[in-house]
Amino acid sequence: MSVASPALGLSGLRDYAFDWALVDVETSGLSARRDRVLSIAVVTLGPDGEQTAEFSTLLNPGCDPGPVHVHGLTAERLRGAPAFGQVAGRIGAMLQDRVLVAHNAQFDYDFLAHEFARAQLPLPVARRLCTLALNRRVDPPTEDLKLATLAAHYGVPQLKAHDALDDTRVLAGVLRASLREAARLDLPLPLVACPPRQDPRFTPKPPRTACGFRNPGRPAPGGPLVQGMKIAITGQTATPRTELAGRAVAAGLNVMGSVSRHTSALVTNDSASGSAKARRALAEGVPVIDEPTFLRLLDDVRPGAPHEPTAAAPRASTTSAPVSTAASAAAGTVRSSAPSAAQPSVPSPVRPSAPDT
Repeated sequence: MSVASPALGLSGLRDYAFDWALVDVETSGLSARRDRVLSIAVVTLGPDGEQTAEFSTLLNPGCDPGPVHVHGLTAERLRGAPAFGQVAGRIGAMLQDRVLVAHNAQFDYDFLAHEFARAQLPLPVARRLCTLALNRRVDPPTEDLKLATLAAHYGVPQLKAHDALDDTRVLAGVLRASLREAARLDLPLPLVACPPRQDPRFTPKPPRTACGFRNPGRPAPGGPLVQGMKIAITGQTATPRTELAGRAVAAGLNVMGSVSRHTSALVTNDSASGSAKARRALAEGVPVIDEPTFLRLLDDVRPGAPHEPTAAAPRASTTSAPVSTAASAAAGTVRSSAPSAAQPSVPSPVRPSAPDT
């Protein structure tokens, strides 16, 4: 059955009737700050579920395309394709006044936000809907909630996986079927607000700021946050993740990239998401705070205990005689990490960052 078939339309589902913009991106990696979009497809649907337009294009990222074995987009295929900034206006017009839809929408939204910011344009998205989150609520009898699995369950044909346009057409069929199931079960849609970015210009990821306070442990139930507490964030948030983290750091909290037994609290809007951080928090008994509560607690973070200052090592005299290598080794002297003329420094390889969980 075609995904555009009226049999899969949404006529009569007034509470679920929106103008939709379905998006899929293929990327050079998993980090929206560092990696680039290689291809994009946008399919728009009306409130009745009928397709109104579609657009797809390859994009020249101006960098290595990354895992070609996954997406098949070689540098040769991308050569001569437009840069994102050249098609941003057309994409923006399709997104304007529509709810953005994607499977794992945080991923696609973050990449779009960074590409629009690089082009010094605002991303015209006020709300988004994740079909993965929607199907967690619908709870179909499937082994998992991957797009291909849901497509097979809902009878939506998939012709070419990891092709942006085909994935978006498949997503359209999955969305229609998921909305019909949500309506049958009288489920609310997991719509997420997307506030405008504070600055449309792209800025690199800020360096990690060391926390100046000792970790006081975990907050008491219903109690305040205290400076030095270790906070992790996971899942979709209405406030951009970077803004949440920045506000936490400014309040004196220690924002961590993972959860451990030392974590004071996990911030998430879906504690049952099954993400790695959520699972670890459950295993370690880490308190879970939703985003509205976290924002309220940020307004009244209590003072913490500063780290004890460490005595600075005495500076060596510039007139001292050089110490021999053997003497240095015997005395336990730590060698400087600065490169010398005889031994140039070699940068360590950087592991690609994992996607948001």
